[in-house]
Amino acid sequence: MKTSSSHPSIWKRTAVLGSVCALSVSLVAFTAAKDASSTKAEPLRIQVSDAPLSTAARGFPSFAPVVKAVAPSVVKIAVSSEAKVSRMEMPEGMDLRRFFGPGFQMPEEFQQGQRGQQQRRMPREQGVGSGIIVTKDGYILTNNHVVDNANTIKVTLTDGREFNGKVIGRDPKTDIAVVKVEAKDLPAMAFADSDKIEVGDMVLAVGHPFGIGQTVTTGIISAKGRATMGLDYEDFIQTDAAINPGNSGGALVDVEGRLVGMNTAILSRSGGNQGIGFAVPTNLARWVMEGLVNTGRVERGFLGVNIQDLTQQLAQQFKMDSAKGALVSGVSPDSPAEKAGVKSGDVITEFNGKPVSDSRHLKLQVGSTTPGAAVPMNVLRDGKTMSLSVTVKELPGDKVADSTPAADNADDALHGVGVSDLDKATREQLKVPSQIKGAVVSSVEEDSVAYDAGLRQGDVILEINRQPVKNAEQATALCAKPESKISLVKVWSSGGSRFIVIDESKAG
Repeated sequence: MKTSSSHPSIWKRTAVLGSVCALSVSLVAFTAAKDASSTKAEPLRIQVSDAPLSTAARGFPSFAPVVKAVAPSVVKIAVSSEAKVSRMEMPEGMDLRRFFGPGFQMPEEFQQGQRGQQQRRMPREQGVGSGIIVTKDGYILTNNHVVDNANTIKVTLTDGREFNGKVIGRDPKTDIAVVKVEAKDLPAMAFADSDKIEVGDMVLAVGHPFGIGQTVTTGIISAKGRATMGLDYEDFIQTDAAINPGNSGGALVDVEGRLVGMNTAILSRSGGNQGIGFAVPTNLARWVMEGLVNTGRVERGFLGVNIQDLTQQLAQQFKMDSAKGALVSGVSPDSPAEKAGVKSGDVITEFNGKPVSDSRHLKLQVGSTTPGAAVPMNVLRDGKTMSLSVTVKELPGDKVADSTPAADNADDALHGVGVSDLDKATREQLKVPSQIKGAVVSSVEEDSVAYDAGLRQGDVILEINRQPVKNAEQATALCAKPESKISLVKVWSSGGSRFIVIDESKAG
């Protein structure tokens, strides 16, 4: 070929060098053989140390003791969701035989007719994330995006045990979820006070990246108080410990093995680790988790102000030395803030004994305040500091957190239905009378038999097969092992009750 013939010297030089190398090997082998024949070889002596690695060998610590302590508390969470039905519009009179010939056999999903919507079932979706065991009786902390829309949840421990998981509650506003497994004496991880960590502290990230198995990486805390994902409530810890897809829901621990954060997201141009990872601090995660477990929802405080960040120019206008605080641009009528005496133009500098750095941190501080609590607040007005007291109310219109059945499979009754407890806020939102007891339907898959039977989001399930339903847990239990594929369900909606029949034998 033209390319080879244009550079004959290169090929030649390569061949020559190859001969030299072969010759060198032959000469060495010959010399070694000659020496061996004249002198007896000394026995091979290798120094072996059986002592375990020191935890502080020459100033470089080993984290093995920490990893051994925390690894059993970090689990793998495998989730799967039902195959979805894709609906495709077929033009009136369209016949695929026109394109593929008279012998073409129409697929089954297109044999329903030649006009209107045609259906095609999409593949079942699967994913892998991580979780943190936080109590000995099986409560697991993870990310909302790990278990969102999951029909089945499998939790695998480091010792190989596998459990079916049940979503106790989800909070999309912080991307936090709580999963429960039925087990005892599990290795729970201790929490640290995330407010006390500092930039530069060393941390370890433990999780299941890409589903390859539990992996430990190390780094430092790079920054605090980051807001990157556009969530309603964000206060992320930034770290350079390697975090990859699958690490979501895993643990960020300090060198004493205490949980300081839950790994949640990465900032990456490649899709993999580039040294910028984010974790939800434990103080925020703990507050959300306790609300989901204790009441089934997250109760957030409400102040009733429109706020914005301060710039240097605004700070000068409001006679401030620095641009720290939250500037009040409006006060809602009859709100807690108005009753406390807050006015437009005030700068909130301290709330409940903690300094306010910007509007986002004030939102976090108010949101985590128990509704009904009276808390002190400092505002700067016309260059002078004023102390006020405000009684925080509950954030109006806050959606109840979802719950889903444990190990929801095709044999369950009410397959594809999510339920939640009927609490005070939900009653007010749906206008459910106080005497109505049951479980509110939080979601219904549109391709489910329950949806076809008429069950809708916002309906309240009163009975399942003539058994009264008091809460979401009881509804889940009644659906777990049905005696028949046919279920008689009594629901309340729009001011009245009705019965519907759900026949799971028609599924698919």
